[in-house]
Amino acid sequence: MSTTPSGAGDRLVRIGAIVFFVGALATLVTVAPLFLGTDPFPSIAYAVCMLMGVGFLIAAAGVVRSVWANSPRRAVSRS
Repeated sequence: MSTTPSGAGDRLVRIGAIVFFVGALATLVTVAPLFLGTDPFPSIAYAVCMLMGVGFLIAAAGVVRSVWANSPRRAVSRS
């Protein structure tokens, strides 16, 4: 078990990963009818696929926040 505390952007990275995987699942479900030869889903289903990009941006913001909080310049100013 790790004893290190959570970083500043860890929660954003987790939320971003969840949103990304919801978007990825929506993409798989939306593309399936194209391969199966059935009627495609309505446009709103394709809009849900955009959650992949939103999740990626949320996770990237969490990484940037963690890096910014742990930067050496900020560590010196906290001392």
